[in-house]
Amino acid sequence: MAKSAKSSASLFDDLPAAARPQPSKVSAKSRGEESYTAADIEVLEGLEPVRRRPGMYIGGTDEKALHHLFAEVLDNAMDEAVAGHATWIDVSYTEDGYLSVIDNGRGIPVDPHPKFKDKSALEVIMTTLHAGGKFDSGAYETSGGLHGVGVSVVNALSDHVIVEVARGQQLYRQEFRRGKPTGPIQNLGKVSGRRGTKVSFHPDDQIFGKGNTTFLAARLYKMSRSKSYLFGGVEIRWSCDASLIKDKETPEKAVLHFPGGLKDFLAERIEGKHRVADEIFAGRVEKEGSHGTVEWAVAWFGGDDGFSSSYCNTIPTPEGGTHEQGLRTALTKSIRNYADMTQNKRASIITADDVMTSSGALLSVFIREPEFQGQTKDKLATVEAMRIVENAVRDHFDHWLTGHPAQADRLLNFIIDRAEERIKRRQEKDVSRKTAVRKLRLPGKLADCSATQKDGSELFIVEGDSAGGSAKQARNRETQAVLPLRGKILNVASATKDKLAGNQQLADLIQALGCGTGSSYREEDLRYDKIIIMTDADVDGAHIASLLMTFFYRQTPKLIDEGHLYLAVPPLYKLAQGPKVAYARDEKHRQELMRTEMSGRGKVEVSRFKGLGEMLPSQLKETTMDPRKRHLLRVTLEDAARVDTARIVEQLMGNKPEERFNFISERAEFVSDEGLDI
Repeated sequence: MAKSAKSSASLFDDLPAAARPQPSKVSAKSRGEESYTAADIEVLEGLEPVRRRPGMYIGGTDEKALHHLFAEVLDNAMDEAVAGHATWIDVSYTEDGYLSVIDNGRGIPVDPHPKFKDKSALEVIMTTLHAGGKFDSGAYETSGGLHGVGVSVVNALSDHVIVEVARGQQLYRQEFRRGKPTGPIQNLGKVSGRRGTKVSFHPDDQIFGKGNTTFLAARLYKMSRSKSYLFGGVEIRWSCDASLIKDKETPEKAVLHFPGGLKDFLAERIEGKHRVADEIFAGRVEKEGSHGTVEWAVAWFGGDDGFSSSYCNTIPTPEGGTHEQGLRTALTKSIRNYADMTQNKRASIITADDVMTSSGALLSVFIREPEFQGQTKDKLATVEAMRIVENAVRDHFDHWLTGHPAQADRLLNFIIDRAEERIKRRQEKDVSRKTAVRKLRLPGKLADCSATQKDGSELFIVEGDSAGGSAKQARNRETQAVLPLRGKILNVASATKDKLAGNQQLADLIQALGCGTGSSYREEDLRYDKIIIMTDADVDGAHIASLLMTFFYRQTPKLIDEGHLYLAVPPLYKLAQGPKVAYARDEKHRQELMRTEMSGRGKVEVSRFKGLGEMLPSQLKETTMDPRKRHLLRVTLEDAARVDTARIVEQLMGNKPEERFNFISERAEFVSDEGLDI
């Protein structure tokens, strides 16, 4: 052993002398190990660790971290409500920048703490990390606060905190500056008709930076509102100074109370969306003592990306976790089981992602001593939560599916379609990897443009072959494509899925667009910048345009939201007075032109176009297709009108004729003879 061992010097024998490490000439006094002594060990006491490293406790010092302070205080009040001790919570944001949270719970204990005889329990909670009433489940069966750091962190990162406690008909008060008490707790005397805790705080600009301590009123309101949905037994009273509100939606005052819980929350979020199943699948499994309580609400809607929001003990878990996994598993197993019962063999390809695609899911659980990843509690890690949620949801979903067979069949076919689209996309990717150049086969009737880039390109959807022929001659071949339609297209609002799949005109249109439909829509694959519906300026033309808009609204709503859909405005009349020619869009426009443009001498010849096919290509180009002279109407869908739009589309284009009759009857008295194309 001694022979084979090398000395430290021999390790560098093969290196040139200049490259060999040289002995240090630094004095022994300044060597690292000797200069590093016990005096270098810094002990941070009290709340100083929080002020030194706020990111460890609230995730940073940005806007999200700032609002996390409010979440910590609100969570404490919510824990009192969930435990059955508080019925209301008051949230107020005042002009001076102070945010206050009041509850009518039991109030923080104010008697001397057994381990710190000279301090009240209130002062210990506010100034000591890992001090609280949630370590022992005897005080709280379930709670959002677990580590005893929440409110003390708020105290540490605020330049001023005021705590008032009403207990036993006595009012107590204590103030803190940057985590340190300004004096002992004060007994302000007897108070009647009041109980609970009030915490008012102002974030410290030394931590968050000057000018960065202002809360967003809209975000505070949203956080408060979501809490009220999560626990139907609590009423949250919101108030905010008008000068601090920067948007139109946030109210100055509001009372937030939603006994319907998550079902009400989801119904509000998906308002105006077309649902695959009319009924929202919602339920609640209550466990004694709250541990194991699960509440959920799920709805499926076509044509939109899905979303999910989950909560544990009223704490948002934006990154999901084991409880969300339990929900996904339960829904998937139930859907597959229902498919087996109905002998639908196509369902064998279904995965959890297919089930959750185009769905809105809300989930709230209450469990004892949950485990989170990190202090900000973004993800639930409790393994038991997956089993609790799966067992609670699956049984109810099995009964829901069998109790609503028509909706269940529609939902199952919708999910199977999503699964088949997923497999098709995967196969297309495989083909594209195998083939260096993939040729795109386009519909035979499509006269495509020569430009390869999407920007500046246009697709004209034209009524009839005759008009299509004129449009093909009138177009700019570089940037304008033309797709003629044979008569009226299928009404997608009342058609069955089989009819949709078998309709050649719609298949050609979808193929020409190249962007897919429904949940598989991809804006980056859209082949044209503008999709322009160009129909005759008569009743039939308006009907065809309405059918096309219904198609885009139901199948590719994002195409509308992204501003790609337009209506052409072809003329109805041609006016000629000698060499002077003008075109009128409608009767009103004709009369206006007669007064303004045709006021000279000579007879005005008025001719009416029966359709686009009657127009010469030069006329069609000049009036309807030339970007320099034409009029286009962009089809938009305002957020405020989405609910009404969905209702009217279903009323007019759906498969209930009595709804259309009622619509016409209600509005018939407002129609004049001039407004009718007769």
